[in-house]
Amino acid sequence: MNDATEDQEPSVVPFSSPIGKTPEFKEPFDLARRLTHAVWVYDIDNCRNIMANAAALRLWKAETEAELAARDMSIDMSTTVAKRLKQYQSGFIENDTTFKELWTLYPHEEPVSVDVVYTGYRLPDGRIAMLCEARGIAEDAPETLRSAEALLHTDVMISLFTKTGRELYMNPAARNTWRSEKTHLPDVFVNSSDYDSILSELELRGEARRVLQIKSDAGLAWHDMSFKNCRDAATGGPATLVTAIDVTELKHARDRASYLADKDQTTDCYNRAFFQRHLEFLGSQQRNLPIALLYLDLDRFKQTNDKYGHEAGDRLLVVVSERIKACLTEADLLARVGGDEFVILLSGTDIPAQVRGRVDQIQKTVCQPFFYKNNKIEVTTSIGVSVIPAHDSHCAKYVRHADVALYESKRLGRNRSSIYTEQMGRIADQRLQAEAELASAFEHGEFELHVQPCVDLCSGKVISAEALARWRHPERGLLMPVDFIGVCEETGLIDVLDHFVLEQSCELVKRWLKSGLKIGLSLNVSPRQFLDDGFIATLSSHAQHPDLKNDSLQLEITESVLAEDQDRVAERLRSITALGFKIAVDDFGTGYSNLAYISKFPISCIKIDKSFIDTLPTSVPVIRLIKRLSEEIGAQTVAEGIEDFTALGTVFEIGCHCIQGNYFSPPVPIADFQKAVHLIETQLEADIIANLGLKR
Repeated sequence: MNDATEDQEPSVVPFSSPIGKTPEFKEPFDLARRLTHAVWVYDIDNCRNIMANAAALRLWKAETEAELAARDMSIDMSTTVAKRLKQYQSGFIENDTTFKELWTLYPHEEPVSVDVVYTGYRLPDGRIAMLCEARGIAEDAPETLRSAEALLHTDVMISLFTKTGRELYMNPAARNTWRSEKTHLPDVFVNSSDYDSILSELELRGEARRVLQIKSDAGLAWHDMSFKNCRDAATGGPATLVTAIDVTELKHARDRASYLADKDQTTDCYNRAFFQRHLEFLGSQQRNLPIALLYLDLDRFKQTNDKYGHEAGDRLLVVVSERIKACLTEADLLARVGGDEFVILLSGTDIPAQVRGRVDQIQKTVCQPFFYKNNKIEVTTSIGVSVIPAHDSHCAKYVRHADVALYESKRLGRNRSSIYTEQMGRIADQRLQAEAELASAFEHGEFELHVQPCVDLCSGKVISAEALARWRHPERGLLMPVDFIGVCEETGLIDVLDHFVLEQSCELVKRWLKSGLKIGLSLNVSPRQFLDDGFIATLSSHAQHPDLKNDSLQLEITESVLAEDQDRVAERLRSITALGFKIAVDDFGTGYSNLAYISKFPISCIKIDKSFIDTLPTSVPVIRLIKRLSEEIGAQTVAEGIEDFTALGTVFEIGCHCIQGNYFSPPVPIADFQKAVHLIETQLEADIIANLGLKR
């Protein structure tokens, strides 16, 4: 009420007569009006004093009952007082309870502290109001009144219990949590062992503190609770003072934060951070049994993302994680540690004997087709395995062992599993050393561009050249691509190499054009570079340079690229040719190509793979077929790898007049290229034309 606040927790007095019975007097409030002490009736629902005798009017500083009834007690009423009044009303209805307590009234904002007895009173319309009887003006000191006021308004739950757990007192905040007539302390806790633990600590130290799950009238909650031994001020008997703060929201927030810190949001598996902590924990334990560590990733996962979108990729990850979980026991652990990478810890009584069977089971289960929006996506996975011996505290190194074994599975062709061996470790160390050397080579400018001429037998001229990267190693001399391309692809340094070759090739063509040398240049584009989202933008920036004639540059892609997402490849090829660059298919005939579809690609050149030249004359029918296909799509045919005159004569007879190979010239440094061109064209004039029967 705006004119009243409660000052102390009530002592509950038995309700002597049911609220359903009406006192026997002619007018409903005649008897109350004749009493000498203050009596009034408060309508809890409408927040009005609907009756007051003369003493009550003096107490409330009102001239008449009508004036008092006109006051809206809800104005400025605190939420705590409003809740307390509703508690009284519930007590009247449910338990026929009478309350006696100290309240401070504020008639015209002047405080008056009164000892009041509250009784339920049924109104003629059936609602329950509150009959208030003032038993006297309280003479308590200000400190007492203020402490009582604080007990009313605080959100801290304060209760007093006997040593057997019987309730003696509850402030309003506590009463709002346990609305039952009496609360038995042992029954509050969800786990009975919590109460036993508290009693033991109270006996030992006299106080205790816990964050515990409790049973409230609103359901399960978490409370930060303090317990202290004390005495009941009314009887002098031993008692327990309990203070509690509801920390349910904080506990849930912390649990959620802990969940977010430990779990992967996409798959609901544990994440890398949790896995690393778990490995540290395993290392600190005295384990009597070995554990198998599996490193698993999905083959060609990026292609699924690129073709169907990240939503499909995320859904695939969820499905894969569910498939893995179906193969695990409660003792096993699964974590997602990267984009499509998972680690699994397998436990068992005989892991060395069981590991192969369990790995095969996981791989077989994971590698089932995945369907997304009516699209069937084939799923394969590669797995690397290492075994952590019992009692070994250095668990982290076995993650690398499993990663090394995973690399071996990839190297063997994917969709395989490999168990780590020391030989794998030695090879991996060598690969790491090579990677470090390569990074240093790029930093110190040890790579250079060499070019190999391509000859047109009909014209007797060098018509183009192919740009090829070479590594001038400070100790091992000039290294060929076979010595570094593989490591570049494995480590991601292929991106650096691709950028180097493209930049150097563009600069070379600019110099040739300025010097009047009209020779085209081809450069190899790795599948990774070709499919990179930023590749077209990079080409576009070069195409806008005024000193570069774009059709002088030809980009060579491997036949395997054409077997990828063909719609996407075709769109990318059209974007490249729209910038003015030409497209050649390198090493043609060694991969898979849909011959009906390849005609739709904007291809200007097909280069016959060297393997067909090496197997002449057996491969003549294949070379004839490739030559005919080139003619059908209007592309030039280049025979690569010509090492001798016999091979030269054979391909010339088939109709391949464009030749590239060491017969004419190996790849040479840029500075030696024009000299090589002069020698080749001189040789053609001297004897090649005569020997091949060409006439001008």
